[in-house]
Amino acid sequence: MIFLYIISITALAVSLAASPAKTGRALQVALRRFLKLLPPFLTMLTIVALVLAALPKEVFVRYLGGDNLALTTGAAALLGSLTLMPGFIVFPLSGLLQQQGVPYIVLAAFTTTLMMVGVVTFPVERAYLGTRNTLLRNLISLLIALAVALAIGLYFGELL
Repeated sequence: MIFLYIISITALAVSLAASPAKTGRALQVALRRFLKLLPPFLTMLTIVALVLAALPKEVFVRYLGGDNLALTTGAAALLGSLTLMPGFIVFPLSGLLQQQGVPYIVLAAFTTTLMMVGVVTFPVERAYLGTRNTLLRNLISLLIALAVALAIGLYFGELL
């Protein structure tokens, strides 16, 4: 992460040296867009935090640890698509779920849709990408996530 900060600060310094006026205008535009994006983003984060606080780990295990792989994989993909969690929470959660016996294919469906499909972030994305592009991005992401889950299931021998 520090590496990205260094690159950003360096790029900003180069831009300032090349054209201070253009850089200043670009920073003003970026600030306006950030302030416009901030209220829906904070609302979304608050809702997600409340939902995650209300749902203990046992709920995840109950719905994702069943015997019907197709059903639990679909449920995991749906839950992942509807949920928003940072990676530093979802990956340890997936480790706990795996220890509870949740199959790898289900964990793959959950984590990949969680990271790639954005039902909760749809309003924010739509503002920047438009409805059609946001729907298309989410559909393609869902298909890729399911393909990854299928590949993981095949790799770990859960489908054969």
